[in-house]
Amino acid sequence: MDMIDSAHLKTILHSKRANIYYLEHCRLLVNGGRVEYVTEQGKESLYWNIPIANTSAILLGTGTSLTQAAVRELSRAGVMVGFCGGGGTPLFSSTEAEFACQFFSPQSEYRPTEYLQRWCQFWFDDNRRLQAAKQLQNQRLDLIMQCWPQVDWAIDQPQLTEIIIDAKKQLADADNSQALLAAEGRFSKRLYGLANQLTLQNASFSREHGTRGKRYDPANQFLDHGNYLAYGLGATACWVLGLPHGLAILHGKTRRGGLVFDAADIIKDAMIMPQAFLSALRGDNEKEFRQACIAQFAQLEALDIIIDTLKQIAEQQASDLHQHSEAV
Repeated sequence: MDMIDSAHLKTILHSKRANIYYLEHCRLLVNGGRVEYVTEQGKESLYWNIPIANTSAILLGTGTSLTQAAVRELSRAGVMVGFCGGGGTPLFSSTEAEFACQFFSPQSEYRPTEYLQRWCQFWFDDNRRLQAAKQLQNQRLDLIMQCWPQVDWAIDQPQLTEIIIDAKKQLADADNSQALLAAEGRFSKRLYGLANQLTLQNASFSREHGTRGKRYDPANQFLDHGNYLAYGLGATACWVLGLPHGLAILHGKTRRGGLVFDAADIIKDAMIMPQAFLSALRGDNEKEFRQACIAQFAQLEALDIIIDTLKQIAEQQASDLHQHSEAV
């Protein structure tokens, strides 16, 4: 049987790829021209194929290893790879590259430069970068308004509308990135409160980020887990468009490679937050939660949304800057 070169597998657009994998206690290797993961069951080794042409990102958890040949094939197919702890969090690796969340990015000399050139036209202008951040945050709010009424819960539409309208006003009034981050924090807190009210009704709930060795409630655990899945999509979108992760528009001053955090923000609250609270209410395990999130990503075309939003920002901000230069 003829072996298929992974370089020929890029026919599926990244925005249309269906798979995100989280793997643990296994080895990734190339077997018969295919990338597979191997698990041990007693004295037997079980091999499972990974359809890399239809995969956006892979998270490698506890007890995983991969061969150089596997990395080569994943890179050729444009698959983002990240190392993480058990259950998908925290995300870490030994790389000191600029990539946000320590995702290993496939290397290619032939990625597009069109959007990078447009991004750089406005990125060095503080005001334009602030306008780009507002554009991204407004898309985030529009997506929440679109997705939350479709969730299987008794949403109070007027209450949600009030939160979104108030958040948009605060975003419009923000005159610097710190004010914008503060406004973002306030409306996120209100969203957590609304999601908690619709599901757990836990009077003591507060958003906490897990630390090594610390046990915390299922809703917070699912929020962290789902956010890292969103980071995988964000990193993939940036790679597809040829945008370096260090050219952040909002999170760059505090986090290395913050553009991935910016990109993930577009979908996190709309898709991850409702599922985290619903899964906590149902008593789902991490695998069930992860599968539900990935199904949501595919159904709502999350990667398409991130890519399109970043493209729109690059095009509009560069165009506005060009028009302003001509006027002057």
